[in-house]
Amino acid sequence: MANSTTKTSFIAIILAGVVAGMAMAQCGNTCSPDQCCSRFGFCGTGSDYCGVNCRGGPCVNNGVSIADIVTPEFFNGILSQAASTCVGRNFYSRGVFLDALGSFTQFARTGSVEDSRREIAAFFAHASHETGRFCHIEEEGGASQDYCDERRTEYPCNPSKGYYGRGPLQLTWNYNYGQAGSDIGFDGLGTPETVANDPLISFKAAIWYWMNNVASVMNQGFGATIRAINGDLECDGKDTAKVESRVNLFTQYCSQLGVASGDNLRC
Repeated sequence: MANSTTKTSFIAIILAGVVAGMAMAQCGNTCSPDQCCSRFGFCGTGSDYCGVNCRGGPCVNNGVSIADIVTPEFFNGILSQAASTCVGRNFYSRGVFLDALGSFTQFARTGSVEDSRREIAAFFAHASHETGRFCHIEEEGGASQDYCDERRTEYPCNPSKGYYGRGPLQLTWNYNYGQAGSDIGFDGLGTPETVANDPLISFKAAIWYWMNNVASVMNQGFGATIRAINGDLECDGKDTAKVESRVNLFTQYCSQLGVASGDNLRC
């Protein structure tokens, strides 16, 4: 049987290992050069760590140039369909979208070139649906809606603020604003209106949501992305008109980008 000194030393070693594991889980600079930091903050190798939402290290990137796919003709072709009176026409731009991608090097850059084109078509289909082809910045009537989930106590709501839809994907709910703000650098809970006032933050927030909630289901078909974005309100027959709107935009953009839309388009 070990004596008390030995026991103490053994416990200290275990605690040191636990602390080190906690640090490893947060990544930081703790991953070795051949390891990636996963979306959940763990170090490792393989697609679960170096694939979609990889935060750092030798992340897999297919080298596709997003700017060569999202051409001025493609982006402005969407924007030009918004009425001249739309506030979004002077807010959204291709240049800011491309600048926002600097913080998300994995966006539409995993898999084949066709996969990249299909993901870009999906992102812009949802953005077009949510904003009326970049007409709207804020959710119509959103200020009267309650998007505060008080169960998420780690993201306390500011009673004088509204967490309604803003930006290309109409970011909603206090927990999304809180997480997005923490990850991309703005006070999401205290000044959620930043997503409607700063075009760069607006696109970053949309791409942040996409990378954390949507990108990983692209391989399941476009229908899975609808479910990831607004499945509770639209899927399983709840609102077929909106589902069809999204699908029609997706197939249109796939055609423009020269890629097949694939199977499982609806949810």
